Amino acid sequence: MVFSSPEFLFFFLPISLIAYFAVPQKHLKWRNLVLLLVSLVFYGWGEPVYVLLMVTTIVVDYIAGILLYRYENSPLKRKRVLVGAIVINLAILFFFKYYDFLIGNLRLIPGLSFLPLLELELPIGISFYTFQSLSYVIDVYRGDARMQKNIVSFGAYVTMFPQLIAGPIVRYATIDEELRDREHSVLLFTSGIRTFTAGLAKKILLADMAGALWGYFAAVPAGARTVLGAWMGIVFYAFQIYFDFSGYSDMAIGLGKMMGFGFLENFNYPYIARSITDFWRRWHISLSTWFREYVYIPLGGNRVGRFKLYRNLLAVWFLTGAWHGASWNYILWGLYYFALLVIEKTFLLKWLDKIPVFFRHLYSLFFILIGWLLFVSEDLSSGMLLLSNMFGANTVGFASGQNVYDLLRNLIFLAIMVIAATPYPKTLFYKLYEKKPLFRTLTAVGVMVLLVICTAYLVSSDFHPFLYFQF
Repeated sequence: MVFSSPEFLFFFLPISLIAYFAVPQKHLKWRNLVLLLVSLVFYGWGEPVYVLLMVTTIVVDYIAGILLYRYENSPLKRKRVLVGAIVINLAILFFFKYYDFLIGNLRLIPGLSFLPLLELELPIGISFYTFQSLSYVIDVYRGDARMQKNIVSFGAYVTMFPQLIAGPIVRYATIDEELRDREHSVLLFTSGIRTFTAGLAKKILLADMAGALWGYFAAVPAGARTVLGAWMGIVFYAFQIYFDFSGYSDMAIGLGKMMGFGFLENFNYPYIARSITDFWRRWHISLSTWFREYVYIPLGGNRVGRFKLYRNLLAVWFLTGAWHGASWNYILWGLYYFALLVIEKTFLLKWLDKIPVFFRHLYSLFFILIGWLLFVSEDLSSGMLLLSNMFGANTVGFASGQNVYDLLRNLIFLAIMVIAATPYPKTLFYKLYEKKPLFRTLTAVGVMVLLVICTAYLVSSDFHPFLYFQF
């Protein structure tokens, strides 16, 4: 089940909210139970067998938290519990996500072709909820969060349907207090509706339309492409993945507000970045934060010599690429950003600070687009072919009449996406919302209109799952 589906919007969500708020505020633990149960139903809607896998993760990490508390005065035992929990969690993730990838590559070695491929189906959201649950164990081990005695509350944290499938990854330390005591109000609920609707509009009205255009350009045979067509295709993909993923994050944050949770923002207008370093402070913030807190800093962060700094960055970006999928193109994508960040840290950032902001934006967008090319390619050969097309090789020319027509026809749509990818609409909205009472009324009407428009598109168009579901 996905947020942008009629069954979620008009069946699951209303019933879940009614059940949740039917429990009095003073019985928060019972509200957590309702949240746990509806989240398990949400996850099991499409693949009920994998609910058992998630429950296993909950039980393992809940027991680990209990043991960490029990062995408070025994550092060695605490470390063993931590290592054990990490090994079990990552073993489950590795088996389902990377086993076939590893075996498939080993089978290429002479004499190893007998190794069996299991052709396992990847459980939806396993990378997200595994990292989220692990953050609890690590936070309790470090003393950054208290042990959660109530397995229902802990289970609600791991399975929380608003951000279960595609994030944001909520670190336990940031939500510990809200699991024990959180506020619910009409203002927070209506704010959640606005945020959710904005995310839904991003997905339905921007991401899906951009995705259709990316599909149109990508379908052009390699030998019939033009330079302009190749660039237009990857630009539309860049907008698709941004509005798709940030739209889901906004919907998750909005749903969290409705239930009293304050999830941290996952995107901060990444396409206005002035460097690749800046881009990764703005894109998928929860994943970057997770790797920084639980991999980069424990390895020594940047408070080490140059060699160890590069080693730490290599570890983080190899894992970041692998986290996105069991495929060489994702690993190459991670290593691509590792190389760019090393270059920036070594000398380029100092030079970038001296040039006009406009050229810093161009530099960033150029390398971000090349990165998306690596990310979206099904294999390295098709990726390299599209890259060569973008620079004039293996094409039928710079542009065709059809390209020019396609560009002009979609110019307004492109302009809308460019504006929507900047902070200006949000800044203007809040200025008007705070100063103009009439605008607040118009906002309520606008939200209802957006919901109607999105619903109309849902009913009349094909189903488009969120891109990050595959991770």
